[in-house]
Amino acid sequence: MNIDDQTRTEIEAAVFRKMIAHFQAHPEVQNIDLMNLGYFCRNCFSKWYASAAEDHNVDIDYDQAREVVYGMPFSEYKAQHQEKASEEQLTKFEKSQLKATE
Repeated sequence: MNIDDQTRTEIEAAVFRKMIAHFQAHPEVQNIDLMNLGYFCRNCFSKWYASAAEDHNVDIDYDQAREVVYGMPFSEYKAQHQEKASEEQLTKFEKSQLKATE
């Protein structure tokens, strides 16, 4: 497969925008479940976004990146959509955090 760098970047950017839109359209999917199943969540995306911005000399902090990913300030998202995690979820989360940092 031959794709020039510019086209690849545009495709990757489109995929990223679709992923963010999907996350925003489905707030019922809890971050802890994403983390427990895939070892990443919206907060991971936010950290990656802020890091990539820094790599390109763009001044975006973690809270600003979370607003991009969540589509609203995190405190607002948390109040509207985040549910209290069960003991089972928290136990799985401890293990998934180790996987996420491998």
